Amino acid sequence: MKTKKIVKLAPSILTADFGHLAEQIAAADRGGADYIHLDVMDGCFVPNISFGPLLVKAVRGMTTLPLDVHLMITDPDRYLQDFAGAGADIITVHTEATLHLHRTLQLITALGCKAGVALNPATSVEAIHEVLPLLDQVLVMTVNPGFGSQRFIETMTAKIRRMARLMDELCPLADLQVDGGIHPDNIADVVDSGANVIVVGSSVFNDKGTPAANLALLREHLLESV
Repeated sequence: MKTKKIVKLAPSILTADFGHLAEQIAAADRGGADYIHLDVMDGCFVPNISFGPLLVKAVRGMTTLPLDVHLMITDPDRYLQDFAGAGADIITVHTEATLHLHRTLQLITALGCKAGVALNPATSVEAIHEVLPLLDQVLVMTVNPGFGSQRFIETMTAKIRRMARLMDELCPLADLQVDGGIHPDNIADVVDSGANVIVVGSSVFNDKGTPAANLALLREHLLESV
């Protein structure tokens, strides 16, 4: 019988209040966050610009939680050493932005970080079939990357299930992460589909409640998937 993986919540700081970032991260930490997720965007691979290694280094000084760095950038190999040196624990690159994916994953691992690959909504799960045994994490995007607070693409639930089946066969110990449009009303369905690491941004950092209260609400809805 397959063992169900522990579900982890990874608040993304993309929608946090950067004027009070240390307080926001501390509040998420106290609220039971498992990771801090950092979305790095270059304005080329995605139509937005966020931040780089210097902010990752600053966040490293704010928390002891693992830093889950999602590189939405072209030619990520140029910056892997910088992000690893800044304190990243997990580095995820996009298969669509990486020319030699095997080499990139080997570089991440050699830098002492866990290696992840992300897929855009239109990218087939089969696109990463050959590298699955090398991975610590697969990230299925359930929105088109570039902006926070987007609506979950409903057809992605079936894709998550397909990815979970393929991972069970080729990398059963790796985490299946989902990012985009996750909120209390759909988090249980996403986990039931096979995901065990959930990136949550605007559902944690918002003006409706504290990060701790919002994380507690998400975990309460997760009980529906048990």
